[in-house]
Amino acid sequence: MKPKKISENIYEISKEKEMNVPIKIFSSDKLIEQMQQDDTLKQAVNMAKMPGIIKNVVVLPDGHQGYGAPIGSAAAFDLKKGVISPGATGFDINCGVRVLTTEINKKEFMSSREKVLHDIKRTIPSGLGRGGERYSREIIKEILVKGCYWALEKGMATQKDIERTEENGRMEGVNIEDVSDRAISRGLPQLGTLGAGNHFVDIQVVDEIYDEQIAEIFNLKKDSICFMIHCGSRGLGHQVASDYIKAIEQGHGSKNFPDRELGYVPINNELGKKYFSAMKASVNFAFCNRQVIMHKIQKLLKRYFPKSKTQLLYDVAHNISKIEEHRVNGNSKEVLVVRKGATRSFGPGREEVVDVYRKVGQPVIIPGSMSTPSFILSGTKKAEEISFGSSAHGAGRAHSRAWAHKSLNAKQVKEKLSEKDIILEGSFKGTIEESEFSYKDVEEVIDITHDSGISKKIAKLIPIAVMIG
Repeated sequence: MKPKKISENIYEISKEKEMNVPIKIFSSDKLIEQMQQDDTLKQAVNMAKMPGIIKNVVVLPDGHQGYGAPIGSAAAFDLKKGVISPGATGFDINCGVRVLTTEINKKEFMSSREKVLHDIKRTIPSGLGRGGERYSREIIKEILVKGCYWALEKGMATQKDIERTEENGRMEGVNIEDVSDRAISRGLPQLGTLGAGNHFVDIQVVDEIYDEQIAEIFNLKKDSICFMIHCGSRGLGHQVASDYIKAIEQGHGSKNFPDRELGYVPINNELGKKYFSAMKASVNFAFCNRQVIMHKIQKLLKRYFPKSKTQLLYDVAHNISKIEEHRVNGNSKEVLVVRKGATRSFGPGREEVVDVYRKVGQPVIIPGSMSTPSFILSGTKKAEEISFGSSAHGAGRAHSRAWAHKSLNAKQVKEKLSEKDIILEGSFKGTIEESEFSYKDVEEVIDITHDSGISKKIAKLIPIAVMIG
């Protein structure tokens, strides 16, 4: 199972024994060593054993151990012979990230920085289980079907927002009966809320631009302020994943799976269709959740900077399964693409990319940690050829949350933030668990991503204020 280096920044685990496909790993020598210290590659091998899997399993530079499947992976399945797995998609369905650009200059913003961050903290509920405004079951059901179009109807989104959201903020094909009452109940107070864990709102400054032409198209101007929002489907999506993991194990047992956490069913059997429908509903809830959070931030900014315009750059999903067209053995065909901790990275000309970005490729958003840079990249045709149009989604954890609590204290983390002139509003737990000490070197992840051609660097953003869940 030892990976072999086949070219610069690309490793491979050959197809052997029960594996149906090989594994392609985008990595440096240092990062591949880190992947071998946990079960990242073992989990990728388990994925390679799944029925109907096509071509290869992809492990991205931020890859690390997850539940069942590695976080930072992508795979594709034949629609007739393939399977679908809640563990391969992830518990936080459509955990994703969006960036709001502004015309506010850093110098202009700094005098209001603390007040703006504090108001965001007061406006957007955060923390484990914490909710906000409680919506009726009927409204939540409506959101599960309509996604961001519900926000559009309520004046909390524009048509441009819809167009600049992956899947236009709504996946079709939801049967509301496939979502449990328990999942809907958990979602009642959670629309427009951040949650806990690594979910955040970062206030960032455009620090460096690598491609002036594309940066201008993306509305990224040096020294301007951006807001990065990272969260998902909250307890609703988690419950959907839990419901179907349990249903699959009860219906099929676990002895035939390569890992009991990687339970699966055929895409086209009844349970597979029900999970896919419920997953789409969770995806729609998450897109709408991030849209509502962004709308709250836009309203808040109007109080401080009434003349400044804001614009959604893009919203991308990280944990999602969906049907896309890709070239397999020289032919275009529809397949089920599963991205877990991975960003879609479609290149120029791809029909799914909104008109304004189609000539340059879709924006790819890769956050760092609380005190390290984040990056905006663009998708590439090469990614479509070698990684099922997939790229990294973040720095990737280097250490577990348990390690963080054993090895770190809040003083260390706050000192690091202070060194870099970053202010923080967040829980004690989030402060300890989500510092840069727990993450890989994001700049190394980005360099591998760029050099291997699965995304192209456009701009670097540095944090100046952070709200962590």
